[in-house]
Amino acid sequence: MAKTKLKVGVVGGTGYTGVELLRLLARHPEVELHAVTSREQAGRPVADLFQNLRGCVELKFTPPEPATLAECDAVFFASPNGTAMTMARELLDAGVRVIDLAADFRLKDPEEWRHWYRMEHACPELLAEAVYGLPEINRAALRGARLVANPGCYPTAVQLGFMPLLEAGLIDRGRLIADAKSGVSGAGRKAEVGMLYAEAAENFKAYGVAGHRHWPEIRQGLAAMNPMNSAIGLTFVPHLVPMIRGIHATLYAELLAEHDVDLQSLYEKRYAQEPFVDVMPAGSLPETRSVKGANLCRIALYRPLGQRIVVILSVIDNLVKGAAGQALQNFNIMHGFEEGLGLDEIALLP
Repeated sequence: MAKTKLKVGVVGGTGYTGVELLRLLARHPEVELHAVTSREQAGRPVADLFQNLRGCVELKFTPPEPATLAECDAVFFASPNGTAMTMARELLDAGVRVIDLAADFRLKDPEEWRHWYRMEHACPELLAEAVYGLPEINRAALRGARLVANPGCYPTAVQLGFMPLLEAGLIDRGRLIADAKSGVSGAGRKAEVGMLYAEAAENFKAYGVAGHRHWPEIRQGLAAMNPMNSAIGLTFVPHLVPMIRGIHATLYAELLAEHDVDLQSLYEKRYAQEPFVDVMPAGSLPETRSVKGANLCRIALYRPLGQRIVVILSVIDNLVKGAAGQALQNFNIMHGFEEGLGLDEIALLP
């Protein structure tokens, strides 16, 4: 008798994160796509909207009906902020596991959520249960989890870059700087003047300098890595660059005076058993195109002129390791599958 596959639903299947998730799920050997939802596109074949899925996804979009989603073993929310929290309790009560790719369950403090996302949290009682889905630090908690908060794209690149230094207590935790650049797909699949070709091409700009929603998420994650239990001081400045995919985070930290360690060895040992973090040889300069389409974070580090400032370069594909790929990685861990199942894509070049 053939082994039964897990029924999976995707809420919000019309955005860039949604179609990336469908691309990965369609090839997962343990998954049967059961529902892909969209109110606007309901009744339309998924492959009509996304031709890359022709022959791979035969479903039509359906409205996000709780009864249909409750038939699933797991539901991914690739939907706008504020959607998953209105449906999570009902799905969990029905025995469905939930992975939210938006921000509904990332912040543990409902007041902080309200401040940054300008809405009341619909189910604050679930925040304590939600597991933050950065496998490199929360793998044990992800095993058997019912509710997972998939990290944001910037937070993934930044946290993986700083993690070994923070865990070892080697840096001044009050003076961290993250200077990060993202391609335009990070803003989502929507009509917006700033995302028009004539606006974004041949241009480079910062945004969210006064305060970005990913700042509290990054700060919360870094604090959890901090053995000294002292406050995290973080300056985070995101930028928009004229490319479609990719995040490049250039991170700065100051070594404490009493520490003089082999940083290359520190990073190599910390990530030696991590299948989706690649610590590159000393002197490397990781490129965003080296991770395009792959569930990888590539990291290189420098100590310019032997000074106390450490520079970490961290690159990911914002739609894969920064979103859909990491969500599938979490799904695999939650269900006891091999962690890289369905995630063996090699990056695309050029």
